[in-house]
Amino acid sequence: MGFIVVLAALAGAGAVYQAIGAARGTRRFAAPGEWIDVGGHRLHAVCRGEGSPLVLLEAGIAASSLSWSVVQPAVATFTRVCAYDRAGLAWSEAPSCPRFFTRIVADLAAVLTHVSKGEKCVLVGHSFGSFLIRAYAASHPDRVAGIVLVDPPTEWLTMSDERARLLRGGRSLSKIGAVLAYLGVVRACLALLTGGAPGAPRRFVRIFGPAAARTLERLVGEVRKLPPDVHPIVKALWCQPKCFHAMADHLQALQREGPSMGRFVPPPQVPVVVISGRDQPPEQIDAHRALTEGSVDGRHVMAARSGHWIPFDEPELIVRVVRELVDRARSGAAVPTLRE
Repeated sequence: MGFIVVLAALAGAGAVYQAIGAARGTRRFAAPGEWIDVGGHRLHAVCRGEGSPLVLLEAGIAASSLSWSVVQPAVATFTRVCAYDRAGLAWSEAPSCPRFFTRIVADLAAVLTHVSKGEKCVLVGHSFGSFLIRAYAASHPDRVAGIVLVDPPTEWLTMSDERARLLRGGRSLSKIGAVLAYLGVVRACLALLTGGAPGAPRRFVRIFGPAAARTLERLVGEVRKLPPDVHPIVKALWCQPKCFHAMADHLQALQREGPSMGRFVPPPQVPVVVISGRDQPPEQIDAHRALTEGSVDGRHVMAARSGHWIPFDEPELIVRVVRELVDRARSGAAVPTLRE
């Protein structure tokens, strides 16, 4: 009985610590953009720059508008560019309905309707985000001036037993993470990890297995490539239970609908550029090239200095490709392009 009382007291103290920290984070890191009502919940979008066509940036599976902290300011020097947070991630509100793939794409469509005012757009999607912009372009080709697929994870379009097992494991870890976030454990671990005492959180995460530990190390390493002023914002947002629930929702959508996501193919008139990371195996490079073959202006580009997180490793390459599509849209004709 005594142990249960102590455990309950610790849980209560952790929840209070989380609530206080979350309140401070909300005051310190207010949403920099605008709110868009997509029906039942609001999404956060931040836009910069001026000009046409609009460029819309779609982040990876558990990432947010902050993932474009280097790319977006560069694109804003030559046109208007918007990035947003999907439901439950970063500043956006938790979803008001189950997260099926078509619902996530519908949210994207609502954001574009709000920020584009009916003009054609260039869409850029990293990783999981590439599936979303492809699906949108397939359904609304008249509103798309071109798409850029940044290291699309095409292997997940075929759902093997092993991949399904990995996704189930990821969902379970995400749900555990939500509980730990509510109890303040995630906040404490991130504070130690980024404050010069990484040993404790690393040992704690190893409780969940070597895969979880490696994932944490890799994610923290990638985030540190962002501008230093973004680090505390990412840390504050990662501490929210809703972000872990959103991660579980996205993984479930990928497990349930992964094979069907590949069926969304933009018509030939939509220019398609695929940028591949250097770590992709030959069969994935072939799959990336295949994504460009149906487009009259399809092309494949290798990011020679990048892993999967090309927006962090080689943002200037994305900016150059986007500028090509923007120039093409403005001139109404093909322009010299950066090729593999």
